[in-house]
Amino acid sequence: MHQHGVWRPWGTSLFKKILIANRGEIACRVIKTARKMGIKTVAVYSDADKDALHVEMADEAVHLGPPPSAQSYLLIDKIVQACKDTGAEAVHPGYGFLSEREAFAEALAKIGVAFIGPNVRAIAAMGDKIESKKLAQAAKVSTVPGFIGEIRDAAHAREIAASIGYPVMVKASAGGGGKGLRIVHKEDELVQAIQSSQNEARASFGDDRLFIEKFVTEPRHIEIQVLGDKHGNVVYLGERECSIQRRHQKVIEEAPSPFLDAATRKAMGEQAVALGKAVGYDSAGTVEFIVDKDRNFYFLEMNTRLQVEHPVTELITGLDLVELMIRSAAGEKLPIGQSDIKLTGWAVEARIYAEDPYRGFLPSTGRLVRYQPPAEGKQGDITVRNDTGVYEGAEISMFYDPMIAKLCTHGSTREAAIDGMARALDEFRIEGINHNIAFLTAIMHNTRFREGRLTTGFIAEEFPDGFHGRPMDVDAARRFVAAAVAMKLVRTTRAGMISGAMNGAHVPGRDYVVKLDDESHDVTDASLSGGKLFMRVDGHPFEAVTDWRPGLPTLFLRQKAGEFAIQVSRVQGGYRLVQGGMRVTASARSVAAANFAKLMPKKVAADTSKFLLCPMPGLIVSVNVVEGQDVKVGETLAVVEAMKMENVLTAERDGTVKKVNAKKGDSLALDEVILEFA
Repeated sequence: MHQHGVWRPWGTSLFKKILIANRGEIACRVIKTARKMGIKTVAVYSDADKDALHVEMADEAVHLGPPPSAQSYLLIDKIVQACKDTGAEAVHPGYGFLSEREAFAEALAKIGVAFIGPNVRAIAAMGDKIESKKLAQAAKVSTVPGFIGEIRDAAHAREIAASIGYPVMVKASAGGGGKGLRIVHKEDELVQAIQSSQNEARASFGDDRLFIEKFVTEPRHIEIQVLGDKHGNVVYLGERECSIQRRHQKVIEEAPSPFLDAATRKAMGEQAVALGKAVGYDSAGTVEFIVDKDRNFYFLEMNTRLQVEHPVTELITGLDLVELMIRSAAGEKLPIGQSDIKLTGWAVEARIYAEDPYRGFLPSTGRLVRYQPPAEGKQGDITVRNDTGVYEGAEISMFYDPMIAKLCTHGSTREAAIDGMARALDEFRIEGINHNIAFLTAIMHNTRFREGRLTTGFIAEEFPDGFHGRPMDVDAARRFVAAAVAMKLVRTTRAGMISGAMNGAHVPGRDYVVKLDDESHDVTDASLSGGKLFMRVDGHPFEAVTDWRPGLPTLFLRQKAGEFAIQVSRVQGGYRLVQGGMRVTASARSVAAANFAKLMPKKVAADTSKFLLCPMPGLIVSVNVVEGQDVKVGETLAVVEAMKMENVLTAERDGTVKKVNAKKGDSLALDEVILEFA
């Protein structure tokens, strides 16, 4: 029999079967730990997820309903019934969906099923952002200036914002994950921000209450991981730096923070623990703080669930947070005290999203034609971990969060972890949809990031005009030139080995003209023998070792400066080469062929300036103009929803609407015409 407070070894069963009320990578993550603990698992799924990885990994699976979350993953009654039907003794909610819904934990308690998360009182106190602010103030926790209470209407919001002073943050009371959150810099942006925040909050959480607080300038987003049990013990497991965000959605996280000193870490940790004890917190949870440039910190909110970025904490502490959550839910005491927690090395997490950074980070959907992550495990000083819920051939739908995977690296130092991440990202191959790997890699190479000078405005400040690829330096250009020539030499030599080929027709030349996009480079004395590559690029000697052969998706160039993994794919007239956040189209031609190529006509792109095209596959939330209407630059034309986020489409120039091709409720594909202008 299991006794409260007894720490059982690995492999012994606390619960015989648990249900995971979630999908995607977090469902797969929970299943992995449950397997190690000898616990059977039940997955739940919507129509869109019938072939999903979490369904395949679990021991059993229960169908919930149609793809929209409100008709499947958010249905408490259906999940409660699934527990009854399968005999699940506990439910892990993951994050998002019902993970912070008080009513869900209560419904499970009524049928005697354990909730693998905190008690209902803690969810109620901390899950509501307005109530948590009041509780934090009562517990003498430093909080951000703002209006603690619900916004009644737009006039009330204007009054509050004016009294606090712009910029202000409009935030959903039941929010999380950047949903229902807007930064407002001036009064005329306020009404649209409130409307979008309420729509997102209603769709994601079924609760459209909002509050307003001051937006701290030069802020860092630093959070403390806490862990509690049902015996009154609460500890903190250090902090995570989560300042690298886009649209308030975290992109890169790391642990520890390069900004905190030991004294600030201790003060924040102890304050987080005090807050946890004030609500009798008894699971894994996160206390989020805004930290200013002088290391003053302010309580932001408490997430009463497992965080997306929990792996970086696991990598520096050696603890399995999912296991500890399961054991705590079963009534066991924490096996560790505060003095037992040691932070070792440095960990970085990069969130790989289905989005196109070259087109304003618009969501991307479709089939994963190629999904080849880097090898996991320890390689020298670096440990690579990839948490994912997809597989090659899987479909990325428009209904859920666009995250494909969370790639993590751990090293003995911050620099080692960052370099390891850059290398792992270079080896991560995804085809069939657009993704943000080049953008993530560019951040790893960014000087300001490497120096640890971070704020939540980092991406907006470093990429003010959007992302257009990492600028190419001379060394990178020479590597791309060398890669193109190496592939040309390999293919030409290989063609010459075919029986019946004309003598001399496929003998590799020594001189080439290489084009990287529109830039030409002269190559002389090129040779490749026994894997040793040599050439002169624009007169400069280049040496490397490569073992590439046709069909391999990655070409490794080994130089004295290090090894570089260049992803290669065939395109018309050459290759698409990707490495280090840079991508080019490269062609290697003989000098004669290059002269002929100059004579070829250039294709001119079609003029689409008179159309408003749907920038992603999505649902039309509203069309804000009518035929014949004059519009001014910056005016809202339409709102499109995809992957749980609303995207406001505005006029890029003054004009007159000639024709409206779409209406509210329409599902449009990428580049379908919404409006035509005169």
